[in-house]
Formats: sequence, structure tokens, C-alpha cells
Amino acid sequence: MKTVFTTGEAAKICKVSQQTIIRCFDSGQLKGFRVPGSRFRRIPREQLYLFMRDNGIPTDALESGKRKILIVDDDQELVELITDVLDRDGRFEVRSVNNGFDAGMMVKEYRPDLIVLDVMLPDINGKEVCQRVRSDNTMEGVRIICISGMVEDDKIGELKVAGADDFMHKPFEVEKLVERICQHLDIEVPSGA
Repeated sequence: MKTVFTTGEAAKICKVSQQTIIRCFDSGQLKGFRVPGSRFRRIPREQLYLFMRDNGIPTDALESGKRKILIVDDDQELVELITDVLDRDGRFEVRSVNNGFDAGMMVKEYRPDLIVLDVMLPDINGKEVCQRVRSDNTMEGVRIICISGMVEDDKIGELKVAGADDFMHKPFEVEKLVERICQHLDIEVPSGA
């Protein structure tokens, strides 16, 4: 269950504009914190719940049942592009990390339904991340789509043996990735894809 929300996520849940959430946050009506070293605002679940209750906003949307996606890639532009497309779809909750170590920690804490995993990470390789996820039997339902621009075909087989469910060569169209995510999660592929 998601415990901290971005202003965009809070806006969707409350069915108001992101600017409204930002104004309420900045004026102190909606309590939260800023991510250290950035301008990003974050709202803890209990604060969002209180805000919704105090303002007569139905709180049932807080339990949205969205599918959780974890993106593991050190290419920030690609992460933002994928996150943006998945956010617009509305059926996904997205988190991202940029290295294998954080991926290992986040998988345990966040328990995603699917991981989009770059094979070439700065610290450990994607094959190792696959093996770690697969070695934890509480994670057997997690789907893994590996992505890379520098993997030979024989290495793709090794990734699948290590536990990857799918592989896509970079560069790819994000819509194609969303199609694959939907197929692996057994949900309807968006009509535009």
C-alpha cells in the first residue's frame, strides 16, 4: 500500500488540479514534506486522508487498487518518459530507482507487480537483480521486463534463465512497453497503443 504521494497523485485521488494541491500544500492546509535537495513535495497517506476528510472529499479513492510498477534505470529522461505515460494511463502507481542496490531495497518495501529493469546499471547488472528477486519466493508473482541497448542476443537467454519474463531493446516506443506491461499483468492494452 502506497504510503507517500506526489502532488500529481494526490490531485488525481482528490479529483482536483495539481495546482490546487500545491496551493494547499504551500499554504499549510495539506501537510507534507519536500524531498531533500529538490523542489518536489510529498504527502504522507495519513495527512492526505485527514485533508480529504476535513474537506469533504470521499476517501475511498485513496485505496485505488492501482498496479505497482518499479522502474530501475539510471537514464533519468527515459524514466520520466515512462513514468509520464504510465501516470497518464491512470491504472498504474509508479516508483523509480537508478541503481541495483536501491532496486533491491525498493522491491522488498514497495512489492511491485512489475519491474522495468535496465540491464546495465551503475553498480550491479540486471541479471543479478533478476536472480535476487527470483530467489525470494514471496516475489514469485513479480513480472520483470528487462531493457537495454547493449545486450547481445545470447545474453537475452541468460536474462530469461535468471528470471526475466521479457526483454526489449533500447530505443523502443514507450507505447510498446506499456503494451507489454499490460500483457504481463493481464490487463487491457490501451486502445491507442
